[in-house]
Amino acid sequence: MAEPFLEIENFTVAYGENVIMHDVSFTVNKEDVFIIMGGSGCGKSTLLSVLTGLKQPVKGSEKFVDKPFWGNGATKADRDILMRKAGILYQSGALWSSMTLAENIAMPLEQYTTLCASEIKDIVALKLDLVGLGGFQNFYPAEISGGMKKRAGLARALALDPEVVFFDEPSAGLDPISSKNLDDLILQIKENMHTTIVMVTHELPSIFAIGTNSIYLDAQSKTIIARGDPKELLRNPPNQILAHFLTRGEK
Repeated sequence: MAEPFLEIENFTVAYGENVIMHDVSFTVNKEDVFIIMGGSGCGKSTLLSVLTGLKQPVKGSEKFVDKPFWGNGATKADRDILMRKAGILYQSGALWSSMTLAENIAMPLEQYTTLCASEIKDIVALKLDLVGLGGFQNFYPAEISGGMKKRAGLARALALDPEVVFFDEPSAGLDPISSKNLDDLILQIKENMHTTIVMVTHELPSIFAIGTNSIYLDAQSKTIIARGDPKELLRNPPNQILAHFLTRGEK
Protein backbone atom coordinates (compact mmCIF):
# COMPACT_ATOMS: atom_id res chain seq x y z
CA MET A 1 0.00 0.00 0.00
CA ALA A 2 1.29 3.46 -0.95
CA GLU A 3 2.60 5.42 2.02
CA PRO A 4 2.52 9.24 1.67
CA PHE A 5 5.91 10.88 2.13
CA LEU A 6 5.34 14.46 0.90
CA GLU A 7 1.83 15.92 0.78
CA ILE A 8 1.38 19.25 -1.02
CA GLU A 9 -1.97 21.01 -0.89
CA ASN A 10 -3.09 24.10 -2.83
CA PHE A 11 0.30 25.73 -3.40
CA THR A 12 0.29 29.16 -4.96
CA VAL A 13 3.79 30.38 -5.81
CA ALA A 14 4.66 33.87 -7.02
CA TYR A 15 7.43 36.42 -7.43
CA GLY A 16 5.75 39.61 -6.29
CA GLU A 17 2.62 40.08 -8.41
CA ASN A 18 3.76 37.48 -10.95
CA VAL A 19 1.98 34.21 -10.14
CA ILE A 20 4.08 31.24 -11.25
CA MET A 21 1.60 28.51 -10.33
CA HIS A 22 -1.65 28.12 -8.40
CA ASP A 23 -3.82 25.35 -6.94
CA VAL A 24 -0.97 22.85 -7.06
CA SER A 25 -1.68 19.70 -5.04
CA PHE A 26 -0.02 16.29 -5.20
CA THR A 27 1.37 13.48 -3.06
CA VAL A 28 4.78 11.85 -3.29
CA ASN A 29 4.67 8.33 -1.88
CA LYS A 30 7.51 6.63 -0.07
CA GLU A 31 10.07 5.17 -2.51
CA ASP A 32 8.49 6.92 -5.49
CA VAL A 33 10.68 8.18 -8.29
CA PHE A 34 8.50 11.25 -8.67
CA ILE A 35 9.01 13.37 -11.79
CA ILE A 36 8.15 17.07 -11.99
CA MET A 37 7.92 17.82 -15.70
CA GLY A 38 6.73 20.58 -17.97
CA GLY A 39 7.84 22.99 -20.66
CA SER A 40 10.20 25.94 -20.23
CA GLY A 41 8.94 28.62 -17.89
CA CYS A 42 6.37 26.47 -16.09
CA GLY A 43 8.11 26.78 -12.71
CA LYS A 44 9.57 23.29 -12.22
CA SER A 45 12.75 24.43 -10.47
CA THR A 46 10.82 27.08 -8.54
CA LEU A 47 8.51 24.37 -7.21
CA LEU A 48 11.55 22.35 -6.18
CA SER A 49 12.83 25.40 -4.26
CA VAL A 50 9.51 25.56 -2.40
CA LEU A 51 9.52 21.84 -1.63
CA THR A 52 13.00 22.13 -0.11
CA GLY A 53 12.32 25.25 1.95
CA LEU A 54 14.30 27.74 -0.15
CA LYS A 55 11.24 29.70 -1.28
CA GLN A 56 7.99 30.28 0.59
CA PRO A 57 4.64 29.65 -1.12
CA VAL A 58 2.10 32.49 -1.13
CA LYS A 59 -0.41 29.99 0.22
CA GLY A 60 -0.81 26.28 0.68
CA SER A 61 0.68 23.61 2.92
CA GLU A 62 3.27 20.86 2.76
CA LYS A 63 3.68 17.85 5.02
CA PHE A 64 7.02 16.08 5.21
CA VAL A 65 6.59 12.56 6.60
CA ASP A 66 3.31 13.70 8.19
CA LYS A 67 4.96 16.71 9.87
CA PRO A 68 4.18 20.34 8.88
CA PHE A 69 6.80 21.85 6.57
CA TRP A 70 4.89 24.84 5.12
CA GLY A 71 1.68 26.03 6.77
CA ASN A 72 -0.04 24.61 9.86
CA GLY A 73 2.28 26.54 12.17
CA ALA A 74 5.55 25.20 10.73
CA THR A 75 8.61 27.33 11.52
CA LYS A 76 12.01 27.70 9.86
CA ALA A 77 13.47 25.62 12.69
CA ASP A 78 10.98 22.85 11.86
CA ARG A 79 12.00 22.98 8.19
CA ASP A 80 15.71 22.91 9.04
CA ILE A 81 15.24 19.77 11.14
CA LEU A 82 13.15 18.03 8.49
CA MET A 83 15.60 18.93 5.71
CA ARG A 84 18.28 16.93 7.51
CA LYS A 85 16.31 13.93 6.28
CA ALA A 86 16.81 15.17 2.70
CA GLY A 87 19.61 15.47 0.18
CA ILE A 88 19.73 17.75 -2.86
CA LEU A 89 21.61 17.35 -6.14
CA TYR A 90 21.69 20.66 -7.97
CA GLN A 91 21.93 20.94 -11.75
CA SER A 92 25.62 21.85 -11.77
CA GLY A 93 26.57 19.54 -8.90
CA ALA A 94 27.31 22.69 -6.82
CA LEU A 95 30.62 21.37 -5.51
CA TRP A 96 33.01 23.77 -3.80
CA SER A 97 35.81 24.21 -6.36
CA SER A 98 38.46 24.91 -3.72
CA MET A 99 37.74 21.68 -1.85
CA THR A 100 38.55 18.08 -2.74
CA LEU A 101 35.72 15.62 -3.31
CA ALA A 102 36.38 14.18 0.16
CA GLU A 103 36.16 17.63 1.74
CA ASN A 104 32.94 18.41 -0.14
CA ILE A 105 31.26 15.22 1.06
CA ALA A 106 32.61 15.56 4.60
CA MET A 107 31.11 19.04 5.04
CA PRO A 108 27.53 18.00 6.00
CA LEU A 109 28.91 15.28 8.27
CA GLU A 110 31.14 17.79 10.04
CA GLN A 111 28.30 20.29 10.34
CA TYR A 112 25.42 18.06 11.42
CA THR A 113 26.96 15.09 13.25
CA THR A 114 29.31 14.48 16.17
CA LEU A 115 31.35 11.86 14.30
CA CYS A 116 35.11 11.91 14.72
CA ALA A 117 37.48 12.54 11.81
CA SER A 118 38.24 8.86 11.21
CA GLU A 119 34.55 7.96 11.13
CA ILE A 120 33.84 10.77 8.66
CA LYS A 121 36.73 9.62 6.48
CA ASP A 122 35.25 6.10 6.35
CA ILE A 123 31.78 7.39 5.44
CA VAL A 124 33.20 9.64 2.71
CA ALA A 125 35.02 6.66 1.20
CA LEU A 126 31.82 4.58 1.39
CA LYS A 127 29.71 7.26 -0.34
CA LEU A 128 32.28 7.72 -3.11
CA ASP A 129 32.37 3.95 -3.62
CA LEU A 130 28.57 3.95 -3.79
CA VAL A 131 28.57 6.35 -6.76
CA GLY A 132 31.52 4.70 -8.53
CA LEU A 133 34.17 7.23 -7.49
CA GLY A 134 36.24 5.14 -5.11
CA GLY A 135 39.82 6.42 -5.02
CA PHE A 136 38.91 9.96 -6.13
CA GLN A 137 38.88 11.44 -2.61
CA ASN A 138 41.75 13.86 -3.25
CA PHE A 139 40.62 15.08 -6.67
CA TYR A 140 39.27 18.62 -7.11
CA PRO A 141 36.08 19.28 -9.14
CA ALA A 142 38.10 20.86 -11.96
CA GLU A 143 40.02 17.59 -12.37
CA ILE A 144 37.01 15.37 -13.13
CA SER A 145 34.41 15.14 -15.91
CA GLY A 146 30.89 16.55 -15.86
CA GLY A 147 29.37 13.14 -15.22
CA MET A 148 31.77 12.53 -12.36
CA LYS A 149 30.88 15.90 -10.84
CA LYS A 150 27.20 14.87 -10.84
CA ARG A 151 28.06 11.61 -9.09
CA ALA A 152 30.25 13.43 -6.56
CA GLY A 153 27.37 15.83 -5.91
CA LEU A 154 25.12 12.81 -5.39
CA ALA A 155 27.62 11.31 -2.94
CA ARG A 156 27.43 14.54 -0.93
CA ALA A 157 23.61 14.50 -1.11
CA LEU A 158 23.72 10.99 0.36
CA ALA A 159 26.19 11.84 3.13
CA LEU A 160 23.57 11.91 5.91
CA ASP A 161 21.65 8.84 4.64
CA PRO A 162 18.61 10.90 3.61
CA GLU A 163 15.09 9.52 3.32
CA VAL A 164 14.49 11.63 0.20
CA VAL A 165 16.77 13.09 -2.47
CA PHE A 166 15.72 16.03 -4.64
CA PHE A 167 17.25 16.35 -8.12
CA ASP A 168 17.22 19.45 -10.33
CA GLU A 169 17.79 18.43 -13.97
CA PRO A 170 20.41 15.80 -13.05
CA SER A 171 21.09 14.81 -16.68
CA ALA A 172 21.58 18.36 -17.96
CA GLY A 173 24.80 18.62 -19.95
CA LEU A 174 25.50 14.89 -19.95
CA ASP A 175 25.96 12.69 -23.00
CA PRO A 176 23.38 9.87 -23.44
CA ILE A 177 25.62 7.17 -21.95
CA SER A 178 26.51 9.23 -18.87
CA SER A 179 22.85 10.16 -18.49
CA LYS A 180 21.78 6.49 -18.56
CA ASN A 181 24.50 5.57 -16.08
CA LEU A 182 23.20 8.26 -13.73
CA ASP A 183 19.63 6.95 -14.12
CA ASP A 184 20.85 3.44 -13.28
CA LEU A 185 22.66 4.79 -10.22
CA ILE A 186 19.55 6.63 -9.02
CA LEU A 187 17.50 3.43 -9.31
CA GLN A 188 20.18 1.47 -7.47
CA ILE A 189 20.15 3.97 -4.62
CA LYS A 190 16.36 3.91 -4.41
CA GLU A 191 16.26 0.14 -4.28
CA ASN A 192 19.21 -0.42 -1.95
CA MET A 193 18.61 2.48 0.44
CA HIS A 194 14.79 2.64 0.11
CA THR A 195 15.13 6.31 -0.74
CA THR A 196 12.33 8.48 -2.12
CA ILE A 197 13.32 10.43 -5.23
CA VAL A 198 11.84 13.75 -6.41
CA MET A 199 13.25 14.87 -9.75
CA VAL A 200 12.81 17.89 -12.00
CA THR A 201 13.64 16.88 -15.57
CA HIS A 202 12.55 17.28 -19.17
CA GLU A 203 14.69 14.36 -20.42
CA LEU A 204 12.26 11.81 -21.87
CA PRO A 205 14.64 8.79 -21.62
CA SER A 206 15.03 9.42 -17.88
CA ILE A 207 11.33 10.11 -17.38
CA PHE A 208 10.31 6.79 -18.92
CA ALA A 209 13.23 4.73 -17.59
CA ILE A 210 12.95 5.54 -13.90
CA GLY A 211 9.78 7.56 -13.23
CA THR A 212 7.04 5.82 -11.23
CA ASN A 213 4.78 8.85 -10.74
CA SER A 214 4.69 12.40 -12.06
CA ILE A 215 2.97 15.73 -12.49
CA TYR A 216 2.97 17.97 -15.56
CA LEU A 217 3.05 21.73 -14.92
CA ASP A 218 1.57 23.84 -17.70
CA ALA A 219 3.08 27.30 -18.23
CA GLN A 220 -0.09 28.72 -19.78
CA SER A 221 -2.66 27.64 -17.19
CA LYS A 222 -0.03 27.80 -14.40
CA THR A 223 -1.16 24.61 -12.73
CA ILE A 224 -1.02 20.81 -13.00
CA ILE A 225 -2.78 19.45 -16.08
CA ALA A 226 -1.71 15.78 -15.81
CA ARG A 227 -0.47 13.33 -13.22
CA GLY A 228 0.42 9.65 -12.97
CA ASP A 229 2.93 7.06 -14.12
CA PRO A 230 4.75 8.60 -17.13
CA LYS A 231 4.54 5.37 -19.14
CA GLU A 232 0.77 5.25 -18.64
CA LEU A 233 0.48 8.94 -19.52
CA LEU A 234 2.32 8.22 -22.76
CA ARG A 235 -0.15 5.45 -23.60
CA ASN A 236 -3.20 7.51 -22.63
CA PRO A 237 -2.37 11.25 -22.56
CA PRO A 238 -5.22 13.28 -21.03
CA ASN A 239 -4.61 16.27 -23.31
CA GLN A 240 -2.72 17.35 -26.42
CA ILE A 241 -0.24 19.49 -24.50
CA LEU A 242 1.07 16.46 -22.62
CA ALA A 243 0.92 14.24 -25.71
CA HIS A 244 3.07 16.75 -27.59
CA PHE A 245 5.57 16.98 -24.71
CA LEU A 246 5.92 13.21 -24.24
CA THR A 247 6.39 12.53 -27.95
CA ARG A 248 8.27 15.75 -28.79
CA GLY A 249 5.56 16.45 -31.35
CA GLU A 250 6.04 13.18 -33.25
CA LYS A 251 2.37 12.18 -32.98
